[in-house]
Amino acid sequence: MRDLKQLPDLELALIQTTLAWQAPKANRAHFASLLEQARGADLIVLPEMFSTGFSMDSAALAEPEDGPTSQWMLGQAQALQAVVTGSLIIQAADGSYRNRLLWARPDGSVAHYDKRHLFRMAGEHKHYSAGEQQALLEVKGWQVRPLICYDLRFPVWSRDAENTDLLLYTANWPAARRHHWNRLLPARAIENLCYVAAVNRIGEDGKGYAYSGDSQVLDFQGESLLEPGDADGVFRVTLSAAELAAYRERFPAYLDADDFAMRC
Repeated sequence: MRDLKQLPDLELALIQTTLAWQAPKANRAHFASLLEQARGADLIVLPEMFSTGFSMDSAALAEPEDGPTSQWMLGQAQALQAVVTGSLIIQAADGSYRNRLLWARPDGSVAHYDKRHLFRMAGEHKHYSAGEQQALLEVKGWQVRPLICYDLRFPVWSRDAENTDLLLYTANWPAARRHHWNRLLPARAIENLCYVAAVNRIGEDGKGYAYSGDSQVLDFQGESLLEPGDADGVFRVTLSAAELAAYRERFPAYLDADDFAMRC
């Protein structure tokens, strides 16, 4: 069993900014200028569909699994010696379109998570295929569970109160429902006894929807560690594994959790 107390601190960099509508090249250039400000972080997080905005034009915008944005992310990860993560539109090897989070590592390898819960109110389920597997990824010994936007509303998919150190949400969450975002994120931290980091965009998309940002990092009691509001920029915070371990020892609610099996 892992000894959390022995893990080093984890430095996060969250990039909250505007997105150019359906313009991958322009967005890559924009993020490249911001990523340099994140140098020194261990994990750098970009918004959902950061290369296009939240578009349903999957057939026109999808990139292959090793396409230009994937290669750009790997190049950035290697240059910054950090994990760089965020979601984009991918056409998978089986031909399906995915809202896929890529986890680009500095060693040149990449892992991924496909969004499970597709936002039907925008028709996402008609243009993308849902993911079928959770992911538990590692950085500096920390175990990170990445999820995407609408996944936040489904606590069973997020549930792992023993093995997950950091729940990570990347999103395009509209300002019209920001109070849901701001209430659900602390709940996920409290019920899972873990840190939560969430990155949202700001500005207005090509369909006229406004985004208020509200990116944030919360500790295992749902208390705010980072809250940039609607500011544009790179925001950093350091997480303590020792503090997480100490809290779980003092309040081991996970020992009384209900057993259940999840059917995908």
